[in-house]
Parts: sequence; C-alpha cells; structure tokens
Amino acid sequence: MKIICIGRNYAEHAKELNNPLPTKPVVFLKPASALLVNRKPLYYPEFTQDLHYELEVVLKVAKNGRHVQPAFAADYYREIALGIDFTARDLQQECKEKGQPWEIAKAFDGSAVLSPFVPIDTVNRQAIEFELRKNGQAVQHGNTKDMIFSFEDIIVYVSRFFKLQMGDLIYTGTPAGVGPVQIGDKLEGYLHTKTTVKHLLSCEVK
Repeated sequence: MKIICIGRNYAEHAKELNNPLPTKPVVFLKPASALLVNRKPLYYPEFTQDLHYELEVVLKVAKNGRHVQPAFAADYYREIALGIDFTARDLQQECKEKGQPWEIAKAFDGSAVLSPFVPIDTVNRQAIEFELRKNGQAVQHGNTKDMIFSFEDIIVYVSRFFKLQMGDLIYTGTPAGVGPVQIGDKLEGYLHTKTTVKHLLSCEVK
C-alpha cells in the first residue's frame, strides 16, 4: 500500500506559503507507518517546533492500473475520506532552502491522519465541500472544484510513474488556512454530503 500525496493543489494555499503555482502535480510519498487511524492521538514530535495541519480529501484506489487514460480515470476511485497531512513546517523550510527532499518534514510516523471512507456517490463528485475545526473554531474550508488538478488529472499523472494498486491512498492537496497546532489541540474534519454534514475525522494532539 502506497500513500501518494499531492502538494500545492489549491491556488490560495500556494499563495499563503509564497509558493509558485505548479504546472504539473507536485508529488511526494508517505510510508505506511505514517497512517494514523481510528481517531488515535498524534504525539507532538520532538524534532519540530512548528507542526502544521493540512486537511485533504483522500481517494482510495479501487483497482490496479498504470498509464491510466483520462477517459477511464474516474473508474479508479469509489470511496473518499478526509485526511490530515501533518507537516513539520520548520523542517520543510530547511529542506527547501537546501534543495533537499521533504520526507523528514512530511512522512514521519503518524503524519497521515485518515478518517473512515464514504462512497463517492454520497457527495457532489464535482464539488466536494469539506472543513476543519480546531478546538471548535473553523480554520479551513475547501471545495474540490477549486483544485488546480482534479482527481482524474492526478490519477492520470501519478500512474505514469507508479503502478496504482487497490488500496493505495491519494491525498489530493489542502486548501488555504493551514496553521500550527499545540499539545492539547483537537482537530475535527467535516465532509458535506448530498444530505448532511458528516463529522468524519477527529485527532487530538498530545
């Protein structure tokens, strides 16, 4: 199982971090040990002083494939979840300044929070609305219609380099509003379905 992540996929998020808008998807990976499920807490890592949340819509790959063509890309996911891509922002900035990979800032244990999945048919597939609350206050509000690269774009692009396999996860990018967390903070993710707003994700920082 692979965890494929897409960076800078919302224009306003790229701007808030003073990053240029990408012309191709920005791709990085997390190991399976990064997964944090079942509402388990995240223990604040000792190697960072600036840990940030990034709420994202997550796809679960539904079948195997490589070099997926655009006409078939929508067949490669049937369920979505919410996830948090935790980022050690200070380490990331240091890596960027040195021209080094981001893995120590993005792929550490517990850095990929994941909610339960829901069927894609329960949401507006073309405009999925989602939000993150920190200690009860809304801090991020996103809609997938604002993505630079759509789900299908991402699947077509990443399948050129990695064979997609059933059960792989794709974190599709975060909207604007990312920010720091402290010990004791509680993060809650909400997904707008066709009929209600689901409280899908909870994670406490300890």
